Amino acid sequence: MPGSSNYPLISCRFSRTDPRWVMAVVLLLVSVAAPLFAGGLSLAQKHEHRHEIDQLEDEWRNAILSGDTKTMDSLMAEDYMAVTPSGTLQSRDETLQNLKSGRTHFTSLTVTDRKVRFYGSTALVTSLANVQATTPDGPLTGSYRYTRVYVRNAQGVWKIVSFEASRVRLHHSHHRMKNQ
Repeated sequence: MPGSSNYPLISCRFSRTDPRWVMAVVLLLVSVAAPLFAGGLSLAQKHEHRHEIDQLEDEWRNAILSGDTKTMDSLMAEDYMAVTPSGTLQSRDETLQNLKSGRTHFTSLTVTDRKVRFYGSTALVTSLANVQATTPDGPLTGSYRYTRVYVRNAQGVWKIVSFEASRVRLHHSHHRMKNQ
């Protein structure tokens, strides 16, 4: 038979109301759009999460100033790790013990210039803190930039997983120009 082959033509015709056609279109749209929205937050979600992080930052500040280890404990993840301004590592347990024993004692803590960025279920906070405190590493006074990292766990609760602080120093170029 002319035009015939060993492979018969299979004719598939879908109407626009056929559920298979609708499902095929939905799957195509989802597969194309998903990468565009993966890890992204809507503006409303960012606003809600920003509000939550701001509240947690205020709770942290108040707990540090009052020596409230119960609140500090609830804010930190089990694997929390800090890098102190002197460069030493401090675990969650060490942080809590230093606060509880009074080895870490803050008399003043003013936080400004807070910036919060979101990366999926991670929030990165940077701020400027003016501090007066005593720590196991010695007196802590002056201005410090810090970074605190929050991760939203499976239960939807933000936990602090990391903290690092660095002293703000005068620019050397300003000092050199003054001395020339």
